[in-house]
Amino acid sequence: MHHDDRLKIAIILGSTRDGRFGTTVADWIETHLRQRDDMSTDLVDLVETPLPTVFPVLGQPPATQEAADLLAAVSPRLDAADAFVIVTPEYNHSFPAALKNAIDWHGTEWRAKPVGFVSYGGFSAGLRAVEQLRLVLAELHAVTIRDSVGFQGVWSQFGPDGTALDPAADTAAKVMLDQLAWWAHALREARTARPYAA
Repeated sequence: MHHDDRLKIAIILGSTRDGRFGTTVADWIETHLRQRDDMSTDLVDLVETPLPTVFPVLGQPPATQEAADLLAAVSPRLDAADAFVIVTPEYNHSFPAALKNAIDWHGTEWRAKPVGFVSYGGFSAGLRAVEQLRLVLAELHAVTIRDSVGFQGVWSQFGPDGTALDPAADTAAKVMLDQLAWWAHALREARTARPYAA
């Protein structure tokens, strides 16, 4: 595959909690992406690139220059992506507020693009957060990948070097990324051929 033909994948790290484990999980899936010759990766960490939490009047631009500057650090990166991988913990059967905020600030950036998920948590492996995200992203005309990766009891699932201790996790990552690649190519070709009817 020619270098310029690679799919641009934005990884969105949705946790902003102090002491978060999400960086380990995000680094792990980014390593999988970097091993592929059909994908390039861009990690969007919502701690490093916080977004405003006060929205302007519907249909209006950001109310302040500060808000516009914060968005400018994220929005073009999402717009340039062919597909997304969202890394999320589960909070109270759902996903973090910072992640919802990041999703809500954007509209066309999600449209007719595929989204894969890597979730983590305690007993549930973050799967209920993923189910909530599927509902939200469907409203934004995104296509969510059926197979996801989930880590149950995540704190004991990684070695000191950041590798997953259970080989099944690496297998699950490959399956999810293979499906993401199929959808990303199909939808990129479709968007190129004709505008999406939204």
